[in-house]
Amino acid sequence: MYSVILPTYQERRNLPIIVWLLAKTFNENKLPWEIIIVDDASPDGTLQVAEQLQTVYGKDHIVLRPRTGKLGLGTAYIHGLQFCSGDPEDSFVIIMDADLSHHPKFLVEMIKKQKDQNADIVTGTRYISGGGVYGWDLKRKIISRGANLLAKVALWPGVTDVTGSFRLYKRQVVSNLISRTISRGYVFQMEIIVRAVAMGYKVAEVPITFVDRVYGESKLGGDEIVSYAQGIVALVKTDLTK
Repeated sequence: MYSVILPTYQERRNLPIIVWLLAKTFNENKLPWEIIIVDDASPDGTLQVAEQLQTVYGKDHIVLRPRTGKLGLGTAYIHGLQFCSGDPEDSFVIIMDADLSHHPKFLVEMIKKQKDQNADIVTGTRYISGGGVYGWDLKRKIISRGANLLAKVALWPGVTDVTGSFRLYKRQVVSNLISRTISRGYVFQMEIIVRAVAMGYKVAEVPITFVDRVYGESKLGGDEIVSYAQGIVALVKTDLTK
């Protein structure tokens, strides 16, 4: 089973498109799938759109697990993980953005690489040959590159895209990592991949192209940038092998 956990907040216009693309990708490749939508009480009606999608694709494919407020990205993944179905020893969890920044077409190569290498994690990266970013202004590119450089210098993570959030995990691996992760918000993505490498899990990379959202506004703000820097400092002081 391939379980996609999709945290949403004000993604009413993007959600039908990303669900259609995911369903198309899985069905064309004859893969078992489900999408777990974790909506944080979006005021734009995202949950109502998700309910309509559930009637189209069925409750076995679209699983709704909304929350009562905007509680953060890291906790959304923790919440969604509780509702993944399938055999835990032979299932996979995919985390990605719901805003169309991550195209499901890359999942085919990610799944292939996982099978070929028996990787515990396959992470999409913008920063190797074949990868890239489209739609960002210079400021956003500098922030992203700077964030990755800072993490590399401080933590030596062993991957090229520490801040990436398009990943495929063995379900038991992500469950173990999440149970040990102390960060929340955007730092969560960085900690989980750095901790995975430190614990000896096998991590493979696949080049992806990241496209800036078509609808809505980015949720990355000054608070998240400050939190990211604070998170790196905290992780430097943490034994990530435990």
